[in-house]
Amino acid sequence: MAALFVVLGASFASATTLVPPGNRSLEQPGVPGGSSKRTKAGGTTFDAKYRKVYALLNNDGALRGKIIDAANAYGIDPLHIVGAIVGEHTYNVDAYDRLQTYYVKAVAYLKADLSFAYEGENVDDFVRRPQFSECAQSDSYTLWTCRESVWNRSFRAKTVGGVSFPDNRFATVFFQPYYAGQTFGLGQLSPLTALQMSDLVHQVSGLPPLDAGNPNQVYETIMDPDLTLNYVAAALKKSIDSYAGIAGFDISQNPGITATLYNIGNPDARAYALKRENEERAARGEAPRFPEENYYGWLVNEKLPELQALF
Repeated sequence: MAALFVVLGASFASATTLVPPGNRSLEQPGVPGGSSKRTKAGGTTFDAKYRKVYALLNNDGALRGKIIDAANAYGIDPLHIVGAIVGEHTYNVDAYDRLQTYYVKAVAYLKADLSFAYEGENVDDFVRRPQFSECAQSDSYTLWTCRESVWNRSFRAKTVGGVSFPDNRFATVFFQPYYAGQTFGLGQLSPLTALQMSDLVHQVSGLPPLDAGNPNQVYETIMDPDLTLNYVAAALKKSIDSYAGIAGFDISQNPGITATLYNIGNPDARAYALKRENEERAARGEAPRFPEENYYGWLVNEKLPELQALF
């Protein structure tokens, strides 16, 4: 079995604790009802969906090459990208049989009439409200993460200025013009995640910055495999860096942990929560709690020998 790459080891080694490969749970954590319902509605099983996405990866050498190129650009093992793709297409949506289908879908989004808005208010106008004044212009990740926090604190499930806002995620309310909970493309990215990663991708890959005022550009980028893999890699790199710099754990050797964070999002907030918990545990003389995989990441680690064989 091929060894995972040592990613950023020199910078992590002196300040972080390595999270070794493999699952910490002997049995897979429970799969949420939403994933189970989607799978039952499609008349298939999780194993069948896994086999379908594995076949896509196994049969398409060009796709594997694109994954390797994206991983190398962002300094991560390609198995982190593979894990995110496998998890999404096993528990959220079926994979298309051919990579070419994603390109066709990307072209379709260039012609669609899309908008990022709620009740007729465009998100660009919405984030100009005074509540967002604390979110000073900075890098795209910090900016959009701040805006998401303001949404949760000041608007979610509240009535503001006579407008009643739903008890739902910022990404769902403003960034899903078709239906709630929808993500797109090979990496099943949400538009909000793509916007957060825009500056890092621009810096590393030279792609044009994304603009929330141009939803067609955002969706076309998410659907095009030649573009979206950069955003998948950037999101995974962000999680690795966050857990090293904030929580003191090097998760670069555990694709199940990075897949878990790709699934649940908000790596900075989760890293800070783990840091606080371990500070409290240390004060009580207890051993630190390591990052743990969820059902989605558990599958990735369980299938790791088979996924490694792809490369």
